[in-house]
Amino acid sequence: MITEELYLELKKITEEEARILNGDIKIETDIYMLQENDIKDTYIVDAKKLLDAGKMIQVRPHTRFIHFPKHTHNYIEVIYMCCGSTHHVIDGEDIWLHEGEMLFLNQNAEQEIYPAMENDIAVNFIILPEFFDYVLKMIGEEKNLLRDFVIDCLMGENGETGYMHFKVAGILPIQNLVENLIWSIWNKQSNRRSINQATMGLLFLQLMNYMERMVTDTENQGRRLIIEVYRYIEENYRDGELTGLAKLLNYDVCWLSKEIKKRTGRNYTELVQEKRLNQAAYLLQNTAMSVMDIGMTVGYDNLSYFHRIFQKQFGMTPRKYRVGNTKI
Repeated sequence: MITEELYLELKKITEEEARILNGDIKIETDIYMLQENDIKDTYIVDAKKLLDAGKMIQVRPHTRFIHFPKHTHNYIEVIYMCCGSTHHVIDGEDIWLHEGEMLFLNQNAEQEIYPAMENDIAVNFIILPEFFDYVLKMIGEEKNLLRDFVIDCLMGENGETGYMHFKVAGILPIQNLVENLIWSIWNKQSNRRSINQATMGLLFLQLMNYMERMVTDTENQGRRLIIEVYRYIEENYRDGELTGLAKLLNYDVCWLSKEIKKRTGRNYTELVQEKRLNQAAYLLQNTAMSVMDIGMTVGYDNLSYFHRIFQKQFGMTPRKYRVGNTKI
């Protein structure tokens, strides 16, 4: 739950809402819309209408008391439910967003929103994709397949429409980070760009810890399967085997092997090897561990084999990689 001070600010009836309560029955398209797409009968909400010049992120209270027709965005939208609930239809699927939950929509997602009542308080984040450049650098020191997959979904780079619904009510670190982000933007805090990008990076790191609470398109069960595969590899890359993963997920091992290859273009062993080698590269850059210890730490008992596949992946031996990339 957000602080009482911020809650009272967000609950205030805006000028737009006052007009709605006085009888306006349609949203004012000039506030939001770039144009109307006659082919899809869908409006396009324009970042330039909602962002101050030169800004990459903004927050605004979700407008209540009115129906928002089908629309897409030319930006990334994140909705945080401060209290109450809102009813969304995303790509034809009904989504109820409850207090403490977050909804991420990429630029491909088509959304419709039903009227919210006075105590249904939500905050909309309007975010340009380039805002995440720093976030990715901040959390990108150590290669993470699961993080990359989620970022692809967020950016729409996998070519699929969709959303990510994080049911993280009650997760205190996440709630605190979101509230800090809202407060910083709302109050125009000094140095807020750096603070906001760092806070968003921390938020993503926390969300990575609660992927089991993420809901995506029910029609795309393959996406959920790959999330489970990536999560397992992140946690068990040293010694996790495909048979163990298949047993955990209650799938036939041959079927699972084929699905992983079909949906990622790589087999399970290749995914594990990528994670191991990226982890080794991270340790070479950031620790003083010996090459032998690093090889064993990431799962390779045969040092010669580790040297060979590392050189194949990075074009140089582990020692040369350390000399050219060390950060210690």
